[in-house]
Amino acid sequence: MSLNWREIDRVLGELDLVGAQVQKVTQPSYDTLVLSLYKPGRATELLVCVAHGACRIHATRMPVPKSEKPQRFMELLRAQVRGARIESIGQLGSERIVKIVVGRDEGERILWARLWSGAANLILTTPDGRIVDALARKPSKGELAGGRYAPEAGGPPPREFAVRELPGEGGFNERVDAYYAEHGSELSRRALLARAEKWFAQRKEALESRRAALAEAAAGYSDPERFRELGDILMASQHLQPEGSFIRAEDFFRGGTVAIGVDPRKSVVENARELYEKARKARSGAGETAAEAAENERAIEALEREREALLAEENPYAIRLFLSRRRNAAAEGPKRFPGLSLETDGWLVLIGRSAAENDALLRRHVRGSDTWMHARDYAGAYVFVKARPGKTVPLPVLLDAGMLALYYSKGRSAGAGDLYYTQAKYLKRVKDGPKGLVIPMQEKNLRVRIDEARMRELRRLIGRDAD
Repeated sequence: MSLNWREIDRVLGELDLVGAQVQKVTQPSYDTLVLSLYKPGRATELLVCVAHGACRIHATRMPVPKSEKPQRFMELLRAQVRGARIESIGQLGSERIVKIVVGRDEGERILWARLWSGAANLILTTPDGRIVDALARKPSKGELAGGRYAPEAGGPPPREFAVRELPGEGGFNERVDAYYAEHGSELSRRALLARAEKWFAQRKEALESRRAALAEAAAGYSDPERFRELGDILMASQHLQPEGSFIRAEDFFRGGTVAIGVDPRKSVVENARELYEKARKARSGAGETAAEAAENERAIEALEREREALLAEENPYAIRLFLSRRRNAAAEGPKRFPGLSLETDGWLVLIGRSAAENDALLRRHVRGSDTWMHARDYAGAYVFVKARPGKTVPLPVLLDAGMLALYYSKGRSAGAGDLYYTQAKYLKRVKDGPKGLVIPMQEKNLRVRIDEARMRELRRLIGRDAD
C-alpha cells in the first residue's frame, strides 16, 4: 500500500533537506525518480515513486541503476533543477501532495509530487503555477505543458491514519526503504523475483526444446557412411526391380539382405544419387548439429548462473532493470521488412527468400545506393546491404552478405559459388517478366564459400525465422 499522510510527514520530518543541492537526477523506471542531494556533511538519495499501490517519498540507500535510455521527464529536471538548492519541502496539510521548491538564478521551480494511488503524478511548475511539464501528461486534467497546477491545503477534515510500525532497524526512512524493497506491491523484490522466475522458466523451456530437437537431428546424422553404402548397393543392383517402395538387395557391406527405401517413380541411379546426397548432408550436418548442441548446453548453463545471481540480488531496482532489458529484447513489434533482416558490424542486411519478398524489397525498402547481391547461376535470394552515408561496405560485411545470398539459394548444397553484386540503381526490371526479375548492369563478381561457424552466427543474428 502507499504511504498515508501521517507517514509522509514522518518521513519528511526526519530529513534535513532545505539548502541541499540537487546534484543528480535519476529515473530508473517510468514511475520512479531519485534526486541525489548534497548538504555539507550529508548526502541523501530522495526517492519519489508514483506507482499504483506503492506511492511514496523517502530516502533510500539502495543503489539505483540508470535507465536503459534517457527518460523525457528526467532530462527536463536535469535542465531545470540540477545544480539548484532546495528552498523548502513539505506536504500540503493532509493532501499527500509534497511541494518541493527549488531555487535557481533564473527563478524558482516547484516540483509537485502527488502521491495518490490511481492518480499520482509528478509536475514541474513555475512559482505562478504554470506547468513546465508533467511526468504523466493528462490533457483532460490540464496537466501538460502550458497548463496550470497550484494546489492549496484545505478541503474536508483529514482522515485519521496511524503511522505503521514497520519492522527493521534505524529511522523511519530506513524502515520504509526496507519495507517497500521487500513488500512494495508489484515493485517489491518478492514480486519482481516471481516475474523473473517465470522469465527464466520460459527461457529454459525454449532451450530444452531446442536440445531435444538437436538430439533428434543428431540421431538422423549418426551414421552418414550407411547412406553411402546403400547408394553403392543400389548402383550394383540396377537389374533389380522395386517391390513397391523398396528394393531388396544383398548387403555386401554388412552381410545378409537389406530393404532400401526408394522412390519408384525414379530410376535406381537417381535413388542412389539421393542417398549419396543424404550421406554428404549427414556428414556436414553432424558437425553443425554437434556445435549447435554444445552452444545450446553452454546457454543453459549460463542461464542457470544468471538465475542464481539474480535470486541472490537484494536490490529490487536491479531486478526490475533486468526484467526491463529482457522484456525489451523479447518484445516483437511488427516486422520492419519482408523476408529476413539482420545487423552486422552496424550494417543492415535484408534478405528476400522468394520472388514476392524480392519484389517487395525492391519496390519499397531499397534505395539506389544500396548494394544488391545474388548467386550466379542459381535461383534464390536477393540480398541487400543498406548504404550508410560516406561509407563503403567493408569486405567482411560483403562476404557475410554473399554467404547469405548463396545459403538462401539453390546453390547452398554446393558449399561455394560465385555471386554478382552491384548497386540497386543499376538493376533493370524485365518488362512483362516474372515478379522481382531484374537484369544487373555494371555488376562485379565475388567468390564465396559457406563457413559453417560463421553461418550459425549469422542465423543467430537473424533470429527464429532464419531457416
